[in-house]
Amino acid sequence: MVLKIESPSSACSRRGFLKTAGVVSAATLTPWSMPARQALAKSPNERKRFALIGVGGNGTRTSPVGKQFADLVALCDVDQRHLDRGNGLLCEGKADLTSDYRDIISRDDIDFVQISTPDHWHAKILIEAMLAGKDAYCEKPLTLTIDEGKLVRKIQQQTGRVVQVGTQQRSSFDKFNRALAIISEGRIGKLKRLVVGIDAGGWSPEIALADVPKELDWDRWLGPTPEMAYRYQKDARRDDKNYTNGHTHFRWWYEHSGGKLTDWGAHHVDIAMLGIAAAGQNNDPVSVDGTAEHDVEFRDGMPLQDNRYNTARAFDLNVAFADGDVVMNIRHDVDNGILFEGEHGRIFVNRGRLVGKPVEDLENDPLPEDAVAKIYRGMPMEGNDRPAHWANFMHAIENRSQPISDVHSHMKMLNVCHLAGICCRLGRRIQWDQASESVIGDELAASMMKRDYRAGYEIQL
Repeated sequence: MVLKIESPSSACSRRGFLKTAGVVSAATLTPWSMPARQALAKSPNERKRFALIGVGGNGTRTSPVGKQFADLVALCDVDQRHLDRGNGLLCEGKADLTSDYRDIISRDDIDFVQISTPDHWHAKILIEAMLAGKDAYCEKPLTLTIDEGKLVRKIQQQTGRVVQVGTQQRSSFDKFNRALAIISEGRIGKLKRLVVGIDAGGWSPEIALADVPKELDWDRWLGPTPEMAYRYQKDARRDDKNYTNGHTHFRWWYEHSGGKLTDWGAHHVDIAMLGIAAAGQNNDPVSVDGTAEHDVEFRDGMPLQDNRYNTARAFDLNVAFADGDVVMNIRHDVDNGILFEGEHGRIFVNRGRLVGKPVEDLENDPLPEDAVAKIYRGMPMEGNDRPAHWANFMHAIENRSQPISDVHSHMKMLNVCHLAGICCRLGRRIQWDQASESVIGDELAASMMKRDYRAGYEIQL
């Protein structure tokens, strides 16, 4: 498939806007930096106890924040190297260690779990944890398929468990929530176009077969996904770089993930769709169309080569919504972040900056004091970014309420990312009916809403 590149004139004009637009001044920002005092002030006997399932890179990055609010008492991973390193790094060597998550969710003395496994394990562990009576903080993307999301939501409603998805941008008060408040207050008018930049996907050469490390249970690492041989090789030019179908690089294989579309897409498409809703416009998706490039050939949506990364590396996709008055462009070749274009102006936001004339105008015409609080649904605003996200999770557990990044609103957004992936794999327009949550008019595309689980790794209901 050939990638359609944006015209140079429009690309340059957008880059020029980002370079010349002023960064919001300190005078216009509220410093959301107070600690989560209520959670931190609890006595040891009152603090919750939790376990980390998946002790790789993201697990060890995220769980130290969780430790501010609860006691980390157990670690689970199928790689003994991760367990040993995580135990020393996170728990002073005192954690209970296991390679089987079922040992964790069966324990009565663990209140909730943090799920930081590769994407293909998320739904199975989360569903079984909820059925075992556990609340959960689960990293994004919540699911590997659309149908997994339907089951996750059904089980959450059935059990009433609290699940916070790790899309911490929803708890960024000075950047993303402030951007949504600007939109909600009508400062850029009716939205016309959104550009979601999520960077290019991963590339690899042909990756050689390799012996599985003795510390890694490769069969259990694969879990529900198809059986495949382990591949690993070093980059001949860089000692610090490798290629594999295992740790870290799993996101570049459709067998395990959805590439950039469910990686950064799960963050930025999320904020983009919240922006449409904040503007009072309909964010029900109706279709995804566009072009993409893969490094392997596809037939009927399936890669024909099994020895190199197969998720989309380049893409230019358009998402249409029910009212037809706004379009979302998801692409790899623009600044990482979200550009909101409205009738009266435009703003750009990412994790490093919030810029645009409507932002500059806040210095003389500030937002109402409660504008950001309204975006956060009136819930306590403690800290900022990931600490605030964890504080919100703990608040939801204590009050048995929906957290800011609940599974239901997350899946509406993530379905767009999944549909975009199907569009890339089939190379054609995908039509969606939001009411029935189904692909329409395309039997093959509809069949890609679900995946078979490998024998022995089915979800246990």
